[in-house]
Amino acid sequence: MEKPIYNRIKAVLAEKGKTNKWLADEIDMNTNTISKWCRNDMQPRIENLFQVAKALDVDVRELLVSSKK
Repeated sequence: MEKPIYNRIKAVLAEKGKTNKWLADEIDMNTNTISKWCRNDMQPRIENLFQVAKALDVDVRELLVSSKK
């Protein structure tokens, strides 16, 4: 069974030409945590999601996979 994808952090990082390490430094988080978010192994807390959006200069909604088909 395929693992569900809830966030688009990895995709947005790629679109912006940024790395996991850059994001970890920007929001003062461990790089392992960022990697888990990017692999959708773990999901960020809402507060962290807003930090990521601010660091990447995107609307927080761009970081989530739409629930509508």
